Amino acid sequence: MRRTAASIASRSHQPWLRRHAYSVRLTSCFLFVALSTGVICAVAEINLIWVANGVLLAYLLLSSRRRWPAYLAVGYAAQIVAGLLTGQTLGMGLLLAALNGSEAFLAALLLRRRSTTVPHFTELGYLIRFACFGVVAAPLASGSAVAILRSIWPHLHIETTSMQWVAADSLGIGIATPVFVAILRGDFRKIHHLRTQWVTLILLAAATIAAFQIDNPLCIFLIFPLLALVLIRMGMEWAAISTLLVAFTGGWCTLQGHGPFAPAHTFSHLDPAIQLQVFTASCVFLLYCISVVLEREQAMVRKLEKIAALHTLVSENSRDAIILADLSGQRSYVSSAAESLGWKPEELFTQEGLALVHPDDQQRAQTIVRELNSGSEGAMIECRVRNRNGDYIWVEASLRVVRDPDSGLPTGVLNIVRDVSERKQAEHKLQEAYNAVEALAVTDALTGLANRRHFDQYLATEWRRSMRDHQPLSLLMLDADKFKAYNDTYGHPRGDNCLKQIAEACMDVVSRPGDLVARYGGEEFVVVLPNTAGEGALAIANEICEALRSRRLPHSGNAPGIVTVSAGCATLIPRFGKHAPELVEMADCALYRAKANGRNQACTYSVAEIAAGQLPDAVPVAKV
Repeated sequence: MRRTAASIASRSHQPWLRRHAYSVRLTSCFLFVALSTGVICAVAEINLIWVANGVLLAYLLLSSRRRWPAYLAVGYAAQIVAGLLTGQTLGMGLLLAALNGSEAFLAALLLRRRSTTVPHFTELGYLIRFACFGVVAAPLASGSAVAILRSIWPHLHIETTSMQWVAADSLGIGIATPVFVAILRGDFRKIHHLRTQWVTLILLAAATIAAFQIDNPLCIFLIFPLLALVLIRMGMEWAAISTLLVAFTGGWCTLQGHGPFAPAHTFSHLDPAIQLQVFTASCVFLLYCISVVLEREQAMVRKLEKIAALHTLVSENSRDAIILADLSGQRSYVSSAAESLGWKPEELFTQEGLALVHPDDQQRAQTIVRELNSGSEGAMIECRVRNRNGDYIWVEASLRVVRDPDSGLPTGVLNIVRDVSERKQAEHKLQEAYNAVEALAVTDALTGLANRRHFDQYLATEWRRSMRDHQPLSLLMLDADKFKAYNDTYGHPRGDNCLKQIAEACMDVVSRPGDLVARYGGEEFVVVLPNTAGEGALAIANEICEALRSRRLPHSGNAPGIVTVSAGCATLIPRFGKHAPELVEMADCALYRAKANGRNQACTYSVAEIAAGQLPDAVPVAKV
């Protein structure tokens, strides 16, 4: 793929080390493998440990498989060059380098079956695999190859036996690979470690020199806590480097005949080189044991930090105030969203549990708190609370009991509070709009009285109530006299005004809260009079007729010359078997009687008719 100018420009601005990281890694691999090979070949006293394979294995484990050939070639070349510089023949150098390279390749192949697998020596599973494949299996395979070669070519000058080969390679891989993995994975850009922890490094260096200059073997144990201190304060990469320096110092002093591992002062029958190698392996083992504990602790810290960050993100960006309090109401946590309620979080810590709740809502709030204390898991309440300015706002509080994770006993209450003042205002406006629509649905648009629908509902309700209470229920039906002639003479606008005057006259007379005046249809009006006997209903009907006459509304087509009404009165005590429409029919028949008798009057039934429960025949007088 052709690189764009932007990608080339961005790469040119990267640090030199990052741009040439792969080349630097190959160069360091060559130097470290050559150095470890040359030192061991040159100093015969320490040839019981072969570090070069462990170094090469560390590079292979940390690189992708497509780069393994390059690292194997560099390691192969480094061992040949180091062997030639220390006096090996070219043929022997080629053979030994091939065996060592094959061993490192086999160990890497067994340990890294998938390309995404990375060395993780603080995990028990990976540590076991490393011990089985890297420390045991790969050295045994190369040791077996050495044994086969020695049996085929007896004159082959391989100085070590197969068992010595296995032991040296196992020790080398077991010590060098974890150390170099830690070094190569370290972040050495953080040079502030050197500025802040140089005292620790100086103490470790002084203790190491002193321990390997003094013949007392107990002095070497002073190195362990200092290595642990370097690990804790500076990281695994610096601890690994410190371990290498300790091993190098110990080996140098031992070769000079000083220290507890010198042949003259050894406290064991083991070879001094083996003792030094065991000590180095113990240092590496100690560092990785401590690393396991530190990594688990750091993982827990990272998890807690993630939880804390998530908690902060939710609480700081939530419009709901989160309040945690104990069962007595003492608050232990208040989120910053409490400012939406008119309080700063620190101010709510000094307020008592229900002190901010409106007096009219405190009883409901106290009831919910008692329910939570009695075993209820949660509740929700809408109430008014006071803000800093003394005003009350509506809030919705969702409360839930917090329980101890071990005992399961309630320890507090989690309260999530939301300001719902705007919603309450919207609900209030919606209720007002609903009431207005409902009022329009049951109100006559012209007169403002109840319409026919409202009348039917109200009459049915009062019929059932009067039946239950055994009380009389009266109904008046009124009709404007000769209203068609009025419209023909004065026009419909004057007719509408006349109907309004009739409605006002009815309302002036009917004043009890339980009474209802409604427009029945056209120029007809009805009046429902609960708990009213026939005499009272007739009196009210006459008062309505008189109230309209007193208005003196001109009507040339009516005999009196003014607008008048005729009224029919009906009264019943509802009982089972009777229905409200019968009362309407009785009032309508009475209205016909009033019209038949000359209009401008109110008529009702005789007591005998009502007592007999018989409906009189309708008087065949046409309504005008």
